[in-house]
Amino acid sequence: MVLLYGPGRWHFRDEAMTDRSSWLSYPDAPRIVVPPPGPKSRKLLAAQGRWETDAVGYPHYFPMAPASAQGSTIEDVDGNRYVDWVAGISVLNLGHRHPRLVAAMEAQSERIWHALELPTEARARFLEELEDALPGTLRRRARIFFTVTGGDAIETAVNLADFAQKKRGTVAFSGAYHGVHGGVVGLTSGRRYRATSSFGGGTVVRVPYPDPYRPVLGADRGTAGTIAYLEHLVADPHSGIDEISSILVEPILGEGGYVVPPDDFLPSLREFCDRHGLLLIADEIQTGLGRTGRMWAVEHADVTPDILCLAKTIGGGIPLSVVAYRADLVKELPRGFHLGTFRGNPLALAVGAEVLKVLREGDLFERTRRRGAAVVERFRGMSQRHPAIGDVRGKGFMIGVEFVRDPTSRTPWGDRAKAMRTALFARGVLMHTAGAWDQVLRFMAPLTIEDELLERGLVAFEDALESLEPTPHARANRAAPAGPVGMREHRLPTTPGIPGPVVPPVPGRTFPDAEPSARSGVSRSSSPRSA
Repeated sequence: MVLLYGPGRWHFRDEAMTDRSSWLSYPDAPRIVVPPPGPKSRKLLAAQGRWETDAVGYPHYFPMAPASAQGSTIEDVDGNRYVDWVAGISVLNLGHRHPRLVAAMEAQSERIWHALELPTEARARFLEELEDALPGTLRRRARIFFTVTGGDAIETAVNLADFAQKKRGTVAFSGAYHGVHGGVVGLTSGRRYRATSSFGGGTVVRVPYPDPYRPVLGADRGTAGTIAYLEHLVADPHSGIDEISSILVEPILGEGGYVVPPDDFLPSLREFCDRHGLLLIADEIQTGLGRTGRMWAVEHADVTPDILCLAKTIGGGIPLSVVAYRADLVKELPRGFHLGTFRGNPLALAVGAEVLKVLREGDLFERTRRRGAAVVERFRGMSQRHPAIGDVRGKGFMIGVEFVRDPTSRTPWGDRAKAMRTALFARGVLMHTAGAWDQVLRFMAPLTIEDELLERGLVAFEDALESLEPTPHARANRAAPAGPVGMREHRLPTTPGIPGPVVPPVPGRTFPDAEPSARSGVSRSSSPRSA
């Protein structure tokens, strides 16, 4: 039995079907031919469980073994096809194996793969593309550090700020995630990450992030509360803070729960830094490169940071990260200020230059803003029917759906969000959690996802909601159970060290056609291939 998702429950306006030649993804996804994990996936998961460290996480969330991927879809070794709303945690803003990125990598692979810091044509092309793409006054006025990972970029940025300021002390926010390796783990707020690290890092001052849904301490007055608290830290001789060099901020919290701060937050931080001679470091590792509907999330607030960190999408799936900083920040850095054998890998740089070109061409940002707003409204519509959804927020394709036990108390409901992740996986849609209690499901699909796949994923999302907490309307209109799993909850066998998912009642509906839907509840737009 093949389980496919498509329209049939909601009334959508008629839209032209995406031209088949324009599809970057598998057009028949999601397709479940055997409840995951299938037998071939089970075998590979068991091998991983025998040989690899117990510390791996994602096989427990999505227990399957990928075989191939295209666009916004993944096929596992058992032939199941999934709609990918995880995108490698915002690594794949242009999707899996975008044809232009594949071509760039293949062309570079015929030349040179590793070159240390020596100049190559790929390096020069990348630098030129990046300098043109930087925000505000950084454009054509920046110096560049190559790093390898996001955490590496953050640590380098903080070291640079301390060196330039000739003092130490970094403000970081509650809910922040800036990496977990080395000293940078001290900048990340979660206790669970620091508990396994032996490196203390530098001086970190933690300040509440202005979360409109969950305000804390001074942040209950929004941005004004946060700024007042910062003023206290720098002005009050009894605040307990000796000195501050910089403020490190995510324009939208990532792992912290996709929290969108008030509109005046970043401009107020910029003004505070200027007033007190501090440097503003923007962590755009997850928010940057089109994710929020602009090249950089700081552009929504018309703010230019002194230092900008980027990673993830910039390498298109190949490890690459970058720190861009004001050229006048330091007169000269000592040779070897930051080292790393794999910094600025030519393969990654060739792909990165093409990533920037694709992002800057066409109307991809506008489409992301428009379609993202439509997805937010669809999730908010579901929240009216399902009180377990306490809040929906986001910009572009960075959207958080927060689950609560009660909409009045707003008690976080991590178990429900994780149950939704499992229910969606059983339906062939990959979506991951975030937030302090894992209570937020985050939508971070590739920006190039086809409209039809957005629709099928949204149908699957509400179907999963109803399977966990049916509404009276849903019970009256529910189709008969489809597929090999009946109405009883069925737990699949597990492999050693890797648990199988719980397939909830009514894992999905069977649709008669295996072709892309001719209807779409998200606005029809130009082909992603032309982006």
